[in-house]
Amino acid sequence: MATKKDYYEVLGVNKDASEEEIKKSYRKLAMKYHPDRNPDNPNAEEHFKEAKEAYEMLSDDQKRAAYDQYGHAGVEQGAGAGGFGGAGFGDAFGDIFGDIFGGGRQGGGQRNNVYRGADLRYNMEISLEDAAKGTETKIRIPVQAACETCKGTGAKTGKSPVTCSTCGGHGQVRMQQGFFSVQQTCPKCHGSGKIIKDEDKCGTCHGAGRQKINKTLSVKIPAGVDEGDRIRLTGEGEAGVNGGPTGDLYVVVHLKQHEIFQRDGGNLHCEMPISFSTAAIGGEIEVPTLGGSAKMKIPAETQTGGVFRLKGKGIKPLRQSEAGDLMVHVVVETPVKLTEKQKELLREFEISTQADSGKHSPRNKSWMDKVKGFFD
Repeated sequence: MATKKDYYEVLGVNKDASEEEIKKSYRKLAMKYHPDRNPDNPNAEEHFKEAKEAYEMLSDDQKRAAYDQYGHAGVEQGAGAGGFGGAGFGDAFGDIFGDIFGGGRQGGGQRNNVYRGADLRYNMEISLEDAAKGTETKIRIPVQAACETCKGTGAKTGKSPVTCSTCGGHGQVRMQQGFFSVQQTCPKCHGSGKIIKDEDKCGTCHGAGRQKINKTLSVKIPAGVDEGDRIRLTGEGEAGVNGGPTGDLYVVVHLKQHEIFQRDGGNLHCEMPISFSTAAIGGEIEVPTLGGSAKMKIPAETQTGGVFRLKGKGIKPLRQSEAGDLMVHVVVETPVKLTEKQKELLREFEISTQADSGKHSPRNKSWMDKVKGFFD
């Protein structure tokens, strides 16, 4: 038995290729090797089958994962190129059209005309405090839900849909142009295979089977969430079509700007002003944290820009066992609105330090030496 070719090699894509790259490559190969376009090439059909089989495997996330891990042995039971059997050109692109229009596949490649409801996104702003400790809140969202009057059928009570006369109930119509044959969603029933007569349509949803409602939901925000984290509420999206499953709702977290703290993962940063005297001789100050205030020692001769760490005073992120730290950035504050006596004391202090400025102001002396060297 001949060894099967690598699916990625067949499609000419890398193993990390995206779904769109795989689809684009398959479309190109299908057009190139379709038997209707190559009546004099006996190998065209074989290449066409190989490309179709490779696409069917790699376009399915579960099959692709199994193939990536075990090779052909991981997908042999469910694999198969499927015979060409005189299928039209549209069948080569059935999977692609299905992906674009949201159609699902059912055994043998037949459409089941059942569509999953759309996923929804809700942007939620929360405070840093709520992100740290977690919270529960209610939101109100507009959604397309199954019509309560007709229970999603789209028809009046006692009435039911009838088979679509355009597609004969298949949900698909074939458009022929020369040797090209493209299968498309039926424009009359929109792929459902059935229609509801105007006089039989539900008076509430007018035959759509869905209606827009405002739904109130309770959302639990776990402790440690960060900017951009998503919380999925399964089945709280829009209702499906023709009995399809309901989509999901994704709540995307955004953090409000805090007056004191800036967050960096599990760490928090804050700027803390300290007095001139505290910076010079040292002391103890109170620092704000999310859990209250904490005392922190300032060593003597502290300069502006010094950073001090308070261990474990940050936030414990999701999926981490320990909380981050609080990074305190100190800024030496210049005193303002001084009295004449205070000014005089500072002048005396300045005079007393000038005699040995290199000792008391080493950074200033070093900078001045650099300036002199530059001009010299």
